[in-house]
Amino acid sequence: MSLSTTNISFKRIQQLAIPAIIAGIAEPILSTTDAAVVGNIPEYGTESLAAVGVVGFFLSTLIWVLAQTRSAIATIIAQNLGAGKIEDIKNFPAQAIYFNIILSVIVLFSTYFFVEEIFRLLNAEGLILQFSIDYYNIRVWGFPLTLFTFAVFGIFRGLQNTLWPMTIAIVGATINIGLDFALVYGIDEFIPAMGIKGAAWASLMAQSIMALLALILVLSKTNTSLKLRFPLHPEISRLVSMSFNLFIRSIALNAALMLAVREATALGKEFIAAHAIAINIWLFTAFFIDGYGAAGNILGGRLLGAKEYKTLWKLTKKVTIYNLLVACLLAILCIIFYKPIGSIFIKDTAVLTVFYGMFFMVIISQPLNAIAFTLDAVFKGLGEMAYLRNVLLGATIVGFIPFLYLSIYMDWGLIGIWFAILTWIAYRAVALMIKFYRKYLPLAKE
Repeated sequence: MSLSTTNISFKRIQQLAIPAIIAGIAEPILSTTDAAVVGNIPEYGTESLAAVGVVGFFLSTLIWVLAQTRSAIATIIAQNLGAGKIEDIKNFPAQAIYFNIILSVIVLFSTYFFVEEIFRLLNAEGLILQFSIDYYNIRVWGFPLTLFTFAVFGIFRGLQNTLWPMTIAIVGATINIGLDFALVYGIDEFIPAMGIKGAAWASLMAQSIMALLALILVLSKTNTSLKLRFPLHPEISRLVSMSFNLFIRSIALNAALMLAVREATALGKEFIAAHAIAINIWLFTAFFIDGYGAAGNILGGRLLGAKEYKTLWKLTKKVTIYNLLVACLLAILCIIFYKPIGSIFIKDTAVLTVFYGMFFMVIISQPLNAIAFTLDAVFKGLGEMAYLRNVLLGATIVGFIPFLYLSIYMDWGLIGIWFAILTWIAYRAVALMIKFYRKYLPLAKE
């Protein structure tokens, strides 16, 4: 396939990025909606919000760790598309999807029977611990469904299509929001108020519908067959290798975020509730920023497959600049709505006081997020999974952990925890910029 057909114009990037933004925020919307709705429950709202924060973080950790196969699937398909070998991998998608499902089931059952111990490690206790267990025991069953959906998203991305993932995400998010209000607060004479369990059921139902839509669309809109055929495709070994490196990377990534949750929980229920609000907003903006990263991921893999290094260099500069503009816009919106944002989640004055005292750290993180997450996505498209693994290990061990425990020693509270998070993001951004300049600028000049 000639790379003259590869378009990296502003219009083409928007066609890929905008649907990817909407699709990417599906999972954080599920958690953020749950947090906002349960935080306003008249009785035990603060404890419910804290529980959703603990469980939402833990489930996001599992999803992020195993959903890395989505990036590996997209990378392999995009690179083969760029090299004109797409017909050679027709058996690969089905094998990749089954690989994802098997992984999800193994992880589900390896955590399901130890949830109390896991949440105790995160310093959840008393009513927060009980609410966390109640919420998790329902919502966890959506885990394999989410990973199936993400695997299908990887197929669509590899084929340079972000429209159908966006459609699935919109439907899922809309259903989740409607069900959250109906099940958490109840509907007079029709549905009893279920509290935090209602939020879990709402998320599970939304994830089920998203998985069903993903199945229908991948079968009807692509040539992909989900019939498992043997022998295993040669690209499966590369999928496993890429996924393993991304798996280690995600463990390092989520170890940092888990330590942050643990130390925030140790500060008290108001602090973990405030941190839950902040981390949900941060995740929402991160996935928003990831849209342009997705465009770089999708087109970058295809350009690498065709060995168009000069165009690859131009593409990376473009999507990074676009994301910096998006990050600045997000920061401005957060500044404008600094007070109203917190009150959306909770009305507890003690929690809001803590939140308003540290929310500026989330705003400061936005430009750093733009650089780190954009280059991270591009590197995934280029198959640089081993380097991404090393960067996250370094950022966590050398950057995050020392600054986290320094902040604890200095008694900086929640601001100190977020200072460690900012250090962690900055390390990643700088390391990825250095690598890209050293490796791909000489190739572009050639």
